Amino acid sequence: MLAHALAAQPQLPPQRTQLLEQVLNQQLLQHRIPALSLAVADRHALCWSAALGLADIENNVRAGIGTVFRLGSISKPITAVAAMQLVEQGKLDLDAPVQKYVPSFPPKPWPITARMLLAHLSGIRHYRGPEELLSTHHYSDLLEPLKLFAGDPLEFEPGTKFRYTTYGYNLLGAVVESAAGIRFTEYLRRYVFLPAGAERIQPDDVFRIIPNRARGYRLTAAGTIQNCGLADTSNKIPGGGLVATAEDLVRFALALLDGRLLKPATVQQMFTPQKTRDGKPTGYGLGWYISERGGKKWVEHSGSQPGTSTDLLLLPERGLVVAVLTNLERAPARAIAMRVAELIMQ
Repeated sequence: MLAHALAAQPQLPPQRTQLLEQVLNQQLLQHRIPALSLAVADRHALCWSAALGLADIENNVRAGIGTVFRLGSISKPITAVAAMQLVEQGKLDLDAPVQKYVPSFPPKPWPITARMLLAHLSGIRHYRGPEELLSTHHYSDLLEPLKLFAGDPLEFEPGTKFRYTTYGYNLLGAVVESAAGIRFTEYLRRYVFLPAGAERIQPDDVFRIIPNRARGYRLTAAGTIQNCGLADTSNKIPGGGLVATAEDLVRFALALLDGRLLKPATVQQMFTPQKTRDGKPTGYGLGWYISERGGKKWVEHSGSQPGTSTDLLLLPERGLVVAVLTNLERAPARAIAMRVAELIMQ
């Protein structure tokens, strides 16, 4: 059973929505996804959203348009937007050593800059094992979690390799907070979420009551659905610690494409693949994965962590945005987003 919204928005043709509903139901059944929420914008306008399945299996709570899911690493492009806003304001130098903003971060043999953090070129490591991914310790600030990796050696000289790292974005969040002069989460609320009309994007605080928050699940090897492992994402808010509805995630992307968060030239800079020092393109810009298909530039970011699998897909030249949020680990959110985008463009 699908829940729908956007009655006041431009609507897709009935035949198209019927086909989309079929696709979503097929994916839900095929991959045993408890709940899936999707929102679509085409030609810079929200045009369709839907939710189906159960946000909470134990209590038989159906998912709705207002269901809030963990975003996982889709938090990274949001943090990147905040950083680039401060660059536009002259408060953040992309090429200054991070110690200018976070003096407690120990110096390394080579300087690390915000630009390197944005592009995953810093040499900072990613998770070392399940105990870090499934952290249950609650942190009250952004500096304390940096101690998890701050003393570790870099994996390579910054700029020489691409290495995806949530910890690098945790450091970037601390840089943003220092440059902004206010708490990181408050900066996001004031200058990213409110201007975008996306007020239900918020920190994934395990202690706070967040209305309509989905429970998270995983599949065992035998195909049994279980509750996901416990995880307190306060150790990585800038890199993977936000929650949102699908509609608000699309509103964030539209605000970015429409120039309400950043200047067009800055957005273009974010959507340009970076290169290693020897000239090899990385396929990643400043906070976004970048690819070319059918002669068109596609921009996206996915997210995966305990209890969730998500994807945010943009075709900037058309103003197409697809957000897919699920409450099942390793659900094929990216494949679903791509299939929906293909159907919208038919």
